[in-house]
Amino acid sequence: MKTTDKRNSIMQSALEVIAERGFHDAPIAKIAERAGVAAGTIYRYFENKDMLIIILNRELEEKINERLRKNYPVEQPLRERFTYMIRELLRYFVANPLHFRYMEQYYNSPYGISRRKERLSDESGKRDIARDLFKEGIEQQVLKDLPSLVLAAFTFGPLLSLLRDHIVGFIRLDESLIGRIAEACWDSIKK
Repeated sequence: MKTTDKRNSIMQSALEVIAERGFHDAPIAKIAERAGVAAGTIYRYFENKDMLIIILNRELEEKINERLRKNYPVEQPLRERFTYMIRELLRYFVANPLHFRYMEQYYNSPYGISRRKERLSDESGKRDIARDLFKEGIEQQVLKDLPSLVLAAFTFGPLLSLLRDHIVGFIRLDESLIGRIAEACWDSIKK
């Protein structure tokens, strides 16, 4: 197996095992077994389990950001850019439920708390579409007069619940419903 193939296999196995069992019940030995490599091989790519978890999350975030930037309607009004972001996020996670399950665990763990603080405070130095949209909407007085953190909660909180319900089969997030959800999210934060 090539070096990149081994790393990819380890990353995919970590994603699967952690999404299924959680961080604490996902020992390196189990990830290695799923990847078809020796446990020691994992340490050639990652300093420890914590680094594997953090790097996997960063790579998933980058995939999502690439998806959002791909056809992002930069020249469109704020409302169109916002609903585009919501539709693409829902489409991405509907197509990649393991990514959602992993990232939900990540952001509800000590790992995610520091990452969330970094993103909210703009310490990363990277552009964040949602943060930029909220900032622009507040400045233009198009969005409700609420802190960005509250706008994010109104926006993303319902999406998390809907994605959970979709994954377990309580609801089917098809294109029509995704479009209506994006509009409802906009309605919840616009003035």
